[in-house]
Amino acid sequence: MSILDPISHALAAVLAAAHSALTSLGADASTAVTWLLCLGAVVVLVRIALLPLAAHGVRVAHASARARPQLEQLTERFRDRKDPASRRAFLEERRRIAAEHRVPRFSVLPMLLQLPIWLALYHLISNVAGGHPVGAMGAGLVASLGGATLLGIRLTARGYFGAGPTHLLVVAGLAGLAAALSFATQKYFVTPNLIMTGQPATMVQLQQLMPLLSAAGLLIAAGVAPVALLIYWVINSAWTLGQSAVIWRWFPTPGSPAAARRSTGARATS
Repeated sequence: MSILDPISHALAAVLAAAHSALTSLGADASTAVTWLLCLGAVVVLVRIALLPLAAHGVRVAHASARARPQLEQLTERFRDRKDPASRRAFLEERRRIAAEHRVPRFSVLPMLLQLPIWLALYHLISNVAGGHPVGAMGAGLVASLGGATLLGIRLTARGYFGAGPTHLLVVAGLAGLAAALSFATQKYFVTPNLIMTGQPATMVQLQQLMPLLSAAGLLIAAGVAPVALLIYWVINSAWTLGQSAVIWRWFPTPGSPAAARRSTGARATS
């Protein structure tokens, strides 16, 4: 019994319900297209459910950016004052600035709440693709998924090398697409929406490497992941790219390169 089981079972119920709905509309119960649509439905429903947390993250980033200049001035003012009274004054002033700009004390907590959902979804798809029933995804549905093929390759197949060149083409294609979407998201929408000024050089270098690291991580993981999980990664990465592009375009973090680009564009059209 895992602490993720209740979430996995809830997601399994969504996956089973999506399959039932599609088959009731005439879709073939055992085709890869039907299961691809089921996986897409789960991703979309989960991402819609998590939109309030994504919006909270944007608000926190904006509030933190507005408070940043004052916090930097405060840090500089108290840099050489280490006595207890100065420390208390520093913390009190820091709390005042955070309250003024509505920066929550536990700003990362809502974002951390997403982790169990992602882990449960990952384990659900991985277990079902491995032939293990989970909740509403009973033996019959698991067998149906196991029998579905994409270009002749089973959705439960794993690794780059299997049944000939077609297997390699399918797995490498899905892995490459997921990696490309992740790279584009980090490179063109996430990094430009961050404020790296004043950050340690190591942090700046790490952020610059994130597009490559995220893409490389997916390519490596694809070597052991089932095809069904790769399809999930592609759909989820596509949603993440679109969501990040919307934030980059219309809700950029104040003081970031994305915000500067938006301001320059607004002046050019005025």
